[in-house]
Amino acid sequence: MTATEPRAEPGTDGHTAWRGRFAERTDDLPIDENLPRRREARALLGSLLRPYRLPIALLAVVVVVENAARLGVPLLVKRGIDVGIPPLLGTGATGPLLAVIAALCALVAIQAGSRMYFLRRSGRIGQRVLLELRRRVFRHFQRLDVAFHERYTSGRVVSRSTNDVEAIQDMLETGFDSLITAVLTLGGTAVLLVTLDLRLGAVCLLAFPVLVALVWWFRTESAKTYRKVRESAALVIVQFVETMTGIKAVQAYRRERRNQEIFEQVADDYRDINEKTFRLLAIFMPGVKLVGNITTGVVLLYGGYLVLSEQMTIGTLTAFLLYLRMFFEPMQEISQFFNTFQSASSALEKLAGVLAEQPGIRDPERPVALPAVRGEIAFHGVRFGYVEGRDVLPGLDLTVPAGQTVALVGTTGAGKTTIAKLVARFYDPNEGAVTLDGIDLRDIAQRDLRRHVVMVTQENFMFDGTVADNIRFGRPDASDAEVAAAAAAVGADRFIEALPDGYDTDVAKRGGRLSAGQRQLIAFARAFLADPAVLILDEATSSLDIPSERMVQRALETVLAQRTALVIAHRLSTVRIADRVLVLEDGRIVEDGPPAELISRSGGRYAALHRAWVDSLA
Repeated sequence: MTATEPRAEPGTDGHTAWRGRFAERTDDLPIDENLPRRREARALLGSLLRPYRLPIALLAVVVVVENAARLGVPLLVKRGIDVGIPPLLGTGATGPLLAVIAALCALVAIQAGSRMYFLRRSGRIGQRVLLELRRRVFRHFQRLDVAFHERYTSGRVVSRSTNDVEAIQDMLETGFDSLITAVLTLGGTAVLLVTLDLRLGAVCLLAFPVLVALVWWFRTESAKTYRKVRESAALVIVQFVETMTGIKAVQAYRRERRNQEIFEQVADDYRDINEKTFRLLAIFMPGVKLVGNITTGVVLLYGGYLVLSEQMTIGTLTAFLLYLRMFFEPMQEISQFFNTFQSASSALEKLAGVLAEQPGIRDPERPVALPAVRGEIAFHGVRFGYVEGRDVLPGLDLTVPAGQTVALVGTTGAGKTTIAKLVARFYDPNEGAVTLDGIDLRDIAQRDLRRHVVMVTQENFMFDGTVADNIRFGRPDASDAEVAAAAAAVGADRFIEALPDGYDTDVAKRGGRLSAGQRQLIAFARAFLADPAVLILDEATSSLDIPSERMVQRALETVLAQRTALVIAHRLSTVRIADRVLVLEDGRIVEDGPPAELISRSGGRYAALHRAWVDSLA
């Protein structure tokens, strides 16, 4: 079982379990139960558009002018046929017809100019709105706590910040323009149809209930379908990102075939739901066209009779038919708008849901200003569990004096990493308090806390960029000399200078050009340059070979000097530099003392662990 495939529950297949884990929380709810999310989405869109109220109002005026010019064309055609052509056929006078042509050219010029202005201004506003949305999403994802990111997969993060934003971009670029144009055209042509001839207008109104029914049906069905489209799209992205992120494990355990099967299943589901959207369009669009063609045929038949009986002019019938065509054309645009709108609204709901997430770790309203930090850490009756009712720490009391190096040892699940996460304030205790120099961590601004408490994990994440960029990650303003000094302090300067471009060498994806020991030394240089008062090392040497471990051990003596340190290690070689050892079991401290003293205790827990470690080296 790899990281890309969760364990299936009894009686289910792996794909069902996988879908259940990553499906969006509200996608399968009835439409009316999504109303809170819809309100959040509308509020989000309103906040994005609010700074552009005046430019949007101006664009609305431009759209009205454009459509007024467009609607005026058939009237000029009517006048040209009824008023401009008879004098030309009778006396040869061209004045009336030329006047109509001049007016027609003016309307076309107005329509083209307003259209050009609208596209340029709306495009600029749309891109600024999207930029603000991307900024908000990225900023909010960074603010959310570790607990959120541990349950919210990286694939879903990618889907929110790319796929969903692109869906909103489609709506901003074409959707609103199409809708406004369609509404103005429908309203304007409806009025003009009735005004031109009430009898033919009444014939057209007979088709209106059928059109309303078609539009209502399409809107209802597409709303449900496009919500599922967004869910399926997210699942495809999640599976792809998860598999590619864990490609080493996938290939090492020969899971390519199984992961391919899972991906093909979610991709098939995505195809099926998209095919359903095309089936909806295949009914709606031809249905509208059929109603329009039938109505046009009836109008032509009845209008022809009225012309022959001299109850209507040819120009009026021609204008009426042009308006009738304009009346049904927006229905196609409305259907396209529904496609874009439903996709974008579903994406907007998901983004609004993410932005509505409140970080579990928040800054206090009135942060306590930190004086010169000494680095004393204390746990006061701390109870904590990741799952309600299952405590990892049932009630921990612990004090670590400033400047002391404390090693945490014990079996897996004893609570060592949990203690580290609480000190780094990745989580808050359920009960009790964790303090830094007597100040509750919850009363300290996170920016100040992160400046004085740094955690180095066994993953040693390397970001894209150079070696120097990764060392100065905690202090972006550090000079090249300071970066080199930090590397020299931990003994990383020798291998860095041997790299092709020295400190300017690109580390490649996740530090792929560096060995595990080299990445560890860069992580130590990063921590040394940040110069925190409290340093946490979580399994910092667990993945290293013996030569690399010895190299890192020497660096540790420099890094841990004159600062408080919590060292979590399964390898007891790391413990030798500790002033104090805590042996944990089920979240409780069962032994506490200097390493030499604990080793000398016959029958003690640490003494047994130490003997087992020595025997493993023989």
